[in-house]
Amino acid sequence: MSQLPSLFDIFAGVTDPRNAHRVEHPLPDVLTIAVCGILVGADTFEEIELWAQEKEPWLRRYLSLPNGIPAHDTFARLFGLMDPQPFEAAFRRWVAEVLPGLSPQVVALDGKTSRRSAKAGESPLHLVSAFAADAGMILGQQATAAKSNEKMAIPELLATLALEGCIVTIDAMGTQPSIAQAIRDQHADYVLAVKQNQPQLKDAIDDFFALFQSAAADQTPHQVSEDVNKDHGRQEARRCYVFDALECLPTPERWPDLKSFVVIESTREVSGSVTQERRYYISSLAPEADRLAKAVRQHWGVENQVHWCLDVTFADDQMRARTAYAGHNLAILKRLTLNLIRLDPVPRKGSFKLKRVIAATSDEYRAHLLGLK
Repeated sequence: MSQLPSLFDIFAGVTDPRNAHRVEHPLPDVLTIAVCGILVGADTFEEIELWAQEKEPWLRRYLSLPNGIPAHDTFARLFGLMDPQPFEAAFRRWVAEVLPGLSPQVVALDGKTSRRSAKAGESPLHLVSAFAADAGMILGQQATAAKSNEKMAIPELLATLALEGCIVTIDAMGTQPSIAQAIRDQHADYVLAVKQNQPQLKDAIDDFFALFQSAAADQTPHQVSEDVNKDHGRQEARRCYVFDALECLPTPERWPDLKSFVVIESTREVSGSVTQERRYYISSLAPEADRLAKAVRQHWGVENQVHWCLDVTFADDQMRARTAYAGHNLAILKRLTLNLIRLDPVPRKGSFKLKRVIAATSDEYRAHLLGLK
């Protein structure tokens, strides 16, 4: 892989909110130190300061540091003042440079709450992230006051992404005709989950599938794809049924370019106990079972490859930065760092935790991950 854009390229478009006449630590220096600290395992501003003090000679190879290492109060004050929007825009520009072409991969949109990021009586930070499943990278994120407001944040996030030729997958919160239209306006296809927030649509698919199973399977055009997994005494079979009988749905014309609906039936057996689950979707894709089953399966990668990593590796749910914009800006840095590890130009086996340990101990590896020159 070619040399990644440097951190200074990432931060070039970020506006410094501080009084220019009183700035002791240049903005790129402070942000670069913060990324370095998060990369090596520091989870608070105090820990970032302590690590940077120990590594000041190494940091001086790349940073000016005219007044030494910033105090943790400096980090907290800057992150609290800094508008997250230009910071997020810089993040997206960097991703676009690293990953210039997305098509034809799945882009999954899903939200995550940083549970301890709010003061008493306030809503915690909730970010809707866009995740490129094949590349394993976060493309961007949009903040919203609560999970219930995701349907407001999703169109804003979609408008910032180049999605032509992609398949956009969203859980039920985003299953709205306006969001489907926003995806089609981007010349992308959608696969949207159907749950109780669209009760008539869900009931219609449920009734259709019950009839299909009981009497009409031979007479009903459909495609089916099956996937069976066995692991450590657990067996799970997933069957993906795809139909184009749109006339059986209530007001299908509400959904732009709707071409198919999907029923995924999962049967899981663990230690002799069997459970079954059904999930429903609508899509602008043609009724191709293998393609739709893969898109649904890839959507859930956002849980394992983004949310789980942020919680387990970066202690996101324990984040207590609660001053103004501090939590939001720190969350963006954590997602940037997650991308940097995934873009590892010196591929190494092992978990994210192990790679952070190596980054903490190897100056050379850390510099490669950060794109420092």
